[in-house]
Amino acid sequence: MIVTLPQDEHLRWPVFRAEDEQAVLRVMRDGNVSTHTVIQELENDFRALTGRRHALAHCNGTSALMAAFHSLDLRPGDEVLVPSATFWASVLPMIWCGLVPVFCESEPETLSLDPVDAARRITPRTKAIVIVHLWGLPCKVAELTALAKAHDLRIIEDASHAHGASQDGVPCGRMGDVSVFSLQGDKLVPAGEGGVLMTDDDAIYDRALRMGDITRIIRMPTADRRFAATSFGIKTRIAPMSAALGKSMLARLPETNSVRYHHHARLAATLEELGFECFLPRKGVERVWFEFIIRHRTENIDTGALVEWLKQAGCRVGVPRYPLLHQQPYFTEGHWRAAGRYPETVKLPVSDEISLPFTESMNRTLLRLPNFNHPDAGALVDQYAEAFRQAVRALDS
Repeated sequence: MIVTLPQDEHLRWPVFRAEDEQAVLRVMRDGNVSTHTVIQELENDFRALTGRRHALAHCNGTSALMAAFHSLDLRPGDEVLVPSATFWASVLPMIWCGLVPVFCESEPETLSLDPVDAARRITPRTKAIVIVHLWGLPCKVAELTALAKAHDLRIIEDASHAHGASQDGVPCGRMGDVSVFSLQGDKLVPAGEGGVLMTDDDAIYDRALRMGDITRIIRMPTADRRFAATSFGIKTRIAPMSAALGKSMLARLPETNSVRYHHHARLAATLEELGFECFLPRKGVERVWFEFIIRHRTENIDTGALVEWLKQAGCRVGVPRYPLLHQQPYFTEGHWRAAGRYPETVKLPVSDEISLPFTESMNRTLLRLPNFNHPDAGALVDQYAEAFRQAVRALDS
């Protein structure tokens, strides 16, 4: 056993403090546990984080993404370019809006949507593109934005992994026509459950609000106020106690991001020397570490064997927890077609024939390390580095 130090406290997330408890107690003691003003306070803080005109809190990131697709006012049968290597909520909500996901390859530098492959898949029906900053590393924003502008595509930005990340001084959450953060319990700003939709477009904001925030529709200054009695049949408002927790954790985001960055970048420096790709930020990029994903470059090291060796050494490692979407039964068995209720005139892709060879091959080389969340985790990081050194010596033969 190489990793012998206690790990639970150093790896535990989320970590709550007394001020987080007080933030939730404030809502409980005020008594308004459905429409408390802390919801608007949370939205104001996210506007400050990103510089966006509008923020709208939701009960979870999935519902915020659903509102994002709804807000673009696309038509049933319109195609949306999407990655396969992402959490399912980046894609599946669009199907309930009648939109058709078109899976694209990932590219090796960021593991996100490949602009070159995406360009090849554009048709006259392509109307939008989903960009995801996977694991906290901003995607190829400049290239994907240029592609969207050239073909008049709307951009849905899923920034659920990227609270506090930026590229060329532009914060994640400000890079799409409509953008979404998740506040689920594993995220960098955990609220238990929650999501925030962001946009600068008044019409997008109004459509998102009318979809599911029934209490606030009645205060809308636009004609959408007429939907106050029904919304669009969905209730998406965040719970104030979740909003309070999210607001409190957002205030500590620079501190918590800094702790992870310090430990992860330090371990990554050793791993890069051993032949691993650790997705360190390229020029102009400020990344964050939602998860610590690495890729081994050595062809004669099997990923499964490496994971097992490291586990025996005491490391808490594994493979990425997101399976590729295009390989999942929801798509390969055709269930998405029924959910989308597509018009008969819409020609749908044959799901069981989708092949993304580069993404599939790359995914087999990825490893997931734990997040080192405690300021005093340095000695544990050193033991992980030593475990990787010995693993490479043992397996690289």
